[in-house]
Amino acid sequence: MLRNDKTKLLNILNKTKVFSKKELKIAEELMDVYLKEKKQKDYFFYVMELENKICGYVCFGPTPCTESTFDLYWIAVDPSFQGKGIGTKLLEFSEERIKTLGGKMIIIETSSTEKYKNTRKFYLARKYRLTAIIKDFYKSRDHKMIFTKNLKYSGKKESTDGKMEKNVA
Repeated sequence: MLRNDKTKLLNILNKTKVFSKKELKIAEELMDVYLKEKKQKDYFFYVMELENKICGYVCFGPTPCTESTFDLYWIAVDPSFQGKGIGTKLLEFSEERIKTLGGKMIIIETSSTEKYKNTRKFYLARKYRLTAIIKDFYKSRDHKMIFTKNLKYSGKKESTDGKMEKNVA
């Protein structure tokens, strides 16, 4: 992710009409950490372009205090590009990149509300398991749904100091 991508990525998040103002603020804060703190290794951002236009992005990072677990924090596709396999490509790219960083497991947390129904279906269709449900986590009747996937580890661990790749497709 480059500095001038930030506004475009926030626009994509807004256009999905899924995320709350609080969630959008958190996404922006993570982008700021990534862009301002060049030596940080908590968040990795990758942007995908199609037809010379940013169509989606993914953000993931190592889970604190674990050996080889990563959290997938954000994955979003511009609504005008949805249904074209971009989310799948972003997720598959993330899985491969996480493996090169020594990752063996990915954790994804999402909401149980209706507006996240397609998100939950997306993860299940890509062999993520619903591992836990924490009742009333976000608010009454809005449960935290925790999905996990064990990765087949390649055995090769790459440094986290590598340059960011602009395109994943």
